[in-house]
Amino acid sequence: MTARVLVVDDLEPNVKLLEAKLRAEYFDVLAAYSGAEAIDIARREQPDIILLDVMMPLMDGFEACRRLKASPETMHIPIVMVTALDQQADRIAGLEAGADDFLTKPVEDIALFARVRSLSRLKMMTDELRARYATGKGLGVVDNIELNAQINACRLFVIDDNEDQVERIKAAVEPAGHLVAHERDADDAIDRARGEEVDLFIVNLSMEDADPLRLCSSIRSMEETRLTPILAVVRQGDTRKLVRALEIGVNDYLTRPVDRNELTARVATQLRRKSYVDQLRSSFQASLEMAVTDQLTGLYNRRYLASHMSAMFDRARWSGRPLSVMILDIDHFKQINDNHGHDVGDKVIQQFAGRISNAVRGIDLACRYGGEEFLIAMPDTEMSFATVVAERLRQEIAADKFAGDDAGRELEITVSIGLASTENGPDEDSPQKLIKRADDALYVAKTGGRNRVIKSAA
Repeated sequence: MTARVLVVDDLEPNVKLLEAKLRAEYFDVLAAYSGAEAIDIARREQPDIILLDVMMPLMDGFEACRRLKASPETMHIPIVMVTALDQQADRIAGLEAGADDFLTKPVEDIALFARVRSLSRLKMMTDELRARYATGKGLGVVDNIELNAQINACRLFVIDDNEDQVERIKAAVEPAGHLVAHERDADDAIDRARGEEVDLFIVNLSMEDADPLRLCSSIRSMEETRLTPILAVVRQGDTRKLVRALEIGVNDYLTRPVDRNELTARVATQLRRKSYVDQLRSSFQASLEMAVTDQLTGLYNRRYLASHMSAMFDRARWSGRPLSVMILDIDHFKQINDNHGHDVGDKVIQQFAGRISNAVRGIDLACRYGGEEFLIAMPDTEMSFATVVAERLRQEIAADKFAGDDAGRELEITVSIGLASTENGPDEDSPQKLIKRADDALYVAKTGGRNRVIKSAA
């Protein structure tokens, strides 16, 4: 895959060298020669990844990284620090500043390209979620996301057959309050991963009794763990295995022997990113639910009906199984609003929706059709059975009074129901025609005295 890379270095020869290497691999390259310029270009151009030098005048790479990660416009862009600094303290400082990786010059080209591709893939997924979040934010249906949300106790799953290394990992992360589970057998680890919630996997790529790359691939392929970050522990110099792991979908890595401070920094980075992605996914789910559900009743709304009804109808046609539809209308609902107020009317609608939800099956589609009208679509249901369900629902609503105002007064409510089925439809039937027949039957029920079930004519 290709990506748009921003190369930042105050020395032009360094920029040109990296630019030539990246362009040879078909990456699109932007260049900046200072920290301030990098921040400006990142905000304006939104690159897929930033390769950032540390030693620069006026604003060094650490400060530039902190500012990029603190801004809502750029905090999602992966940053790899590429520098001649080779002290462990420098590496940790970069990670704590928010960098996603810290590569020491001279960097192996194959490792650099693999890291760029790996982080770019992760950003593509995040960009899609961010776009959906922006849509929901623009519609005013989602809340703000906390950029630096507090990371509480998380669940870490260490898969490693080196007991000493496991103990060192536990000693490093448990003081932060994280819960650590451990498994040395790969097959057992996969079984546990399916049934346990995990925030981060830590996998030893040097396991002797298993294929750790296949293990990482399995974690990535399972629905339950597809988006859970993986932190790999790899031997120093084992570039081939590292590159393969990044191609499979490993999120980050650290080399043996494991440095405690680097481990905690990389764990914190992965957990922060997971928290951010989880918030994006949650906001998208919330905006999706608000877009297709009725806020008052919690049932699906007419927008969802319009898209889902076609699929239900098509399935009925090719399967040869009938699809039945009932439209329900609360009788004399205007009088409830006029005599008791709209707040009582809303309570009646909420209770009515609750009774519908309790009466339908899991495969049925119940939605608020508009005002005091509701629609239930019943797949694989003949008209005779739908009539029984509708009549039972009508009787239960008429028999059990509805809670009224705060004074405890109860209201007697009745409902009129119109029914239609694909069994009674012509060859050129459609979802719209099916609903129209049910609506016509409802009209007959309303004009014929209300509190009754009417089936559409064949």
